[in-house]
Amino acid sequence: MATAASPSRVPAHRAHPEQQYLDLMRRIWEEGDERVDRTGVGTRSVFGAQLRFDLAGGAMPLLTTKRVYWKTATREFLWFLTGRTNIRELCSQGVEIWTDWPLDRYRRETGEDISRTDFSARIVADAEFAARWGDLGPVYGKQWTDWPVYEPAADGLFARRASGVNQVAELVESLRKNPGSRRHIVEGWNVAELDRMALPPCHKTYQFHVADGRLSGLVYQRSCDVALGLPFNLWGGALFIRMLAQQCDLEPGELVWMGGDTHLYLNHTELVETQLARVPEGRPNLEIVRRAESIFDYRIEDFVVNDYAPQAHIAAPVAV
Repeated sequence: MATAASPSRVPAHRAHPEQQYLDLMRRIWEEGDERVDRTGVGTRSVFGAQLRFDLAGGAMPLLTTKRVYWKTATREFLWFLTGRTNIRELCSQGVEIWTDWPLDRYRRETGEDISRTDFSARIVADAEFAARWGDLGPVYGKQWTDWPVYEPAADGLFARRASGVNQVAELVESLRKNPGSRRHIVEGWNVAELDRMALPPCHKTYQFHVADGRLSGLVYQRSCDVALGLPFNLWGGALFIRMLAQQCDLEPGELVWMGGDTHLYLNHTELVETQLARVPEGRPNLEIVRRAESIFDYRIEDFVVNDYAPQAHIAAPVAV
């Protein structure tokens, strides 16, 4: 569950589960290759990384060395499961995770230097404005719940079927009826629609595995912002496992996270150095207080985190 220990550190079998995250951060910062990236900010990067977290007993990979806004991450994940792609629903809940991308497009195309706060407020207040400027294209939830299907049409060409494949619904059915399958997969990387997405999926592939009544999940992330994105991605992957386990009468097993281009932005120096100076404390756990009718019917009130006393939030800019 933890990385191998160096002589100056606590032995791996006794280390706090969060230490492996900090070890990855340190490795990237000290040994990563500096690269020019899409945003122009620049990164230090390693290629190929793995973290593992045991979810038994309600345990969650919720970082304690800085505050992680788990309710915001949960609201985002529940929004994915709706299949909707407009930020209006998120902004109305005070969730601004996705606002920067449509805001950047609005500023470029209109020349108006509107503030993020004013842009979000207008998205919430004006449905027509939200429809024009708030849609992200066919991002995560659309692919998860409505992967497009094309069928032969009368003219010999292919037409898109009205309803696509709901991968999440099919996953639940597969876990219940055929737990030993090696095809428990949810995929977000739809090559044909990447150019229509505000941001192609980073946490692109989820695979699940059942053994001895325990459900484990693997998340493959093609691109990972370790400082700002990964804390949310770990929470989301573990949350998905916990929700699926409840729906399928299984016990939570292990979250396995795998990263491709795993990086830290060069303008995150203060965050990285501050966080690496901290020591993980406590073992937060998640309680799901209600079994929803289906995987699509959970509400934010269904989730309670106990024993979470994080150290102070560390602010850092988002690279768009």
